[in-house]
Amino acid sequence: MTLSPSRPVLVIASGNPHKVAEISAMLEAAGLEVRQQPKGLEIEETGHTYAENARLKASTVASLTGCWSLADDSGLEVDALDGRPGLHSARYAPTDHERIHRLLHELGDSLYRGGTFVSAMALADPTGEVVLESEGLCRGLILREASGHGGGYDPIFHVREAGCSYAAMGEHLKSRLGSRGKAARAMAPGLKRLLGLG
Repeated sequence: MTLSPSRPVLVIASGNPHKVAEISAMLEAAGLEVRQQPKGLEIEETGHTYAENARLKASTVASLTGCWSLADDSGLEVDALDGRPGLHSARYAPTDHERIHRLLHELGDSLYRGGTFVSAMALADPTGEVVLESEGLCRGLILREASGHGGGYDPIFHVREAGCSYAAMGEHLKSRLGSRGKAARAMAPGLKRLLGLG
């Protein structure tokens, strides 16, 4: 059997190095060359759902780079806040610290602290056509104060199966229990097939 001289290139449609590294780790076994989207590229997320935003990002980056592109759009939906911050999770306040502060302030002393991390993924071919989609959910509880160091809302999101906050979870647990990990796992068989990885 002759090995292909180069691995298929997959561009992650994100300017967030943390997210790119996390998705790259989840796809490591697939034998891809994973790259970050072009520097300075800003894509306005105008979709009304996570899936719409993921499609928009994947399609735009694929069209610009001429490569396969994978995009993720994620958010935290807090039950007692009617699903907020949801689609606006990344724009809830200027910094991670302020976003967490605002969320905890709005939740106050509520005993009803359930929430869900939602991740939608979309894969676009080099022409920009979206050919595959998936979604992952991770249920948890909103802690009263941060536990562990991580991006976004990770330090205040407790995952019962892991026995710790999302921020304190290792890559293996994030891949198995996390919303992005579940979406990536659901995406993997189709992605491998479409990119000729067996």
